[in-house]
Amino acid sequence: MSKQAALIGLDSSKAADLGARLDTLLANYQVLYTNVRGFHWNIKGNDFFELHTKFEEIYTDLQTKIDEVAERILTIGGTAEHRFSEYLKVSEIKEHDPEANGQAGVRALVEGFSVLIALQRDIMNLAGDAGDEGTSALMSDYIREQEKLMWMLNAYLN
Repeated sequence: MSKQAALIGLDSSKAADLGARLDTLLANYQVLYTNVRGFHWNIKGNDFFELHTKFEEIYTDLQTKIDEVAERILTIGGTAEHRFSEYLKVSEIKEHDPEANGQAGVRALVEGFSVLIALQRDIMNLAGDAGDEGTSALMSDYIREQEKLMWMLNAYLN
């Protein structure tokens, strides 16, 4: 990571640590994204129309964030992992079985976003220590958006 990190004014070893944490975040995003696609496809029941649309909104947003995280890894000098087999080795979020029950899908989203928020807080702190405002701002934006989404998802469940 040294050459690219130096070009944007980051310490190479701190950038390497950040890159590794961002790679873990990317893996978690990818697994959650795939789970939400499955919820979208398989939802049945009284909440079908509402949740089918909501799941699509969420996976579309996750897809955007996946690209942004991968590009941030590249920006600080890393290589973005793309193999799903590698994602499954490091992701705290696990693959979800096909799920037709909307409540179960929403509960899985709450669990998944809890993992993402915790990882992003950790990365934001590391980025602050490294003087990496770009990564810090990205994580801060994600946390703010996802905390609101968590409030909404929990309101739905209650």
